[in-house]
Amino acid sequence: MNTLLKDVFGVFKFAEGLYAGIRKLLVPPKAYSWQTFIYLSVFSWVLSYFATGYIKDIIAFFGWLFLIAGTAWYTTQDPLRVPGTFMPVGAVITGFLVSVFAFGNQQDVITPRTIVFWPTISALITAIPEFIEGNDTDAKARIPKPEDRQRIIILVASSMLLSCWIQFYFVMDNWSQQYPSLQADTFKRSTFVARTEEQVKIPKNGVVILEKLQPIVVEQIAETPWSEVEKWLLDAKQRVGNLGREVIEKNLGKYEEKVLWRIEPRVANTKSGYILDLLSIWIGPSSNPRGYYLKKSCRIEPVAAANNSGNKITVAEIECDRASKLIPGSPPPQQ
Repeated sequence: MNTLLKDVFGVFKFAEGLYAGIRKLLVPPKAYSWQTFIYLSVFSWVLSYFATGYIKDIIAFFGWLFLIAGTAWYTTQDPLRVPGTFMPVGAVITGFLVSVFAFGNQQDVITPRTIVFWPTISALITAIPEFIEGNDTDAKARIPKPEDRQRIIILVASSMLLSCWIQFYFVMDNWSQQYPSLQADTFKRSTFVARTEEQVKIPKNGVVILEKLQPIVVEQIAETPWSEVEKWLLDAKQRVGNLGREVIEKNLGKYEEKVLWRIEPRVANTKSGYILDLLSIWIGPSSNPRGYYLKKSCRIEPVAAANNSGNKITVAEIECDRASKLIPGSPPPQQ
């Protein structure tokens, strides 16, 4: 019986201690405390939910300020340091909130700039108290001691370097999305880029251009009177160039690299007709000083056919390669 009573009292004592801990955390000991700022931020966000227009933005703005102030106050009461530095974990949390507040938006709360500036802002928040002495009611600016200056400079500089590397990652990621043809190149001589996945053997966008251009050219040439085809081939540079620009704008419109592709034809005589080479030329950066281009060849030959009146005429027959060929170096000169 005594053991049962002890267990019951132990449970009540645990519950009482848990309640006291929660009450201490949630109930501010005085009006001027970190809990007050947190409650003000929650109250501001609730009000902003029901507000409209610029009033909504103003209330939300103060909600962010209260949240940042309350979080900074709470996390600096008993600071836990980031291993190997004198930066409090609270400064990292506060720096994140400041970065989200400064560079986030309603559509994307966390943006690339939020992540990029986070380390630097956290370092500056850590350094600011080193230039202030005194308490909350009597504070004044001061110059840190020489040994403190050194560690402040090292911390801020290291954080700025980390921000630069994070920004470099986002730049490279953006390049890979806007200029996917760069992935077909080699980075063996690069000192800061290492390929972690299988290399793309042929640039996809260059292939797309030729695959979309080929049926348009075939449609304009196939079963066309031979005399008109020869006139078409004499003006092939302008015709294919115009068609190529339309294809690029339609199929590569979402990529910034669209301006780095140029479409040109090459026409050569054969014993029985002509060879029309459709070239998709990359004029962007390349590890090969002479660049590269893709080629799809079409053979054009005259064949006999009958018109609507039953008379025999000579028309063009065209057959193109199934696959595009990647050729390193400059394209051949136009004849």
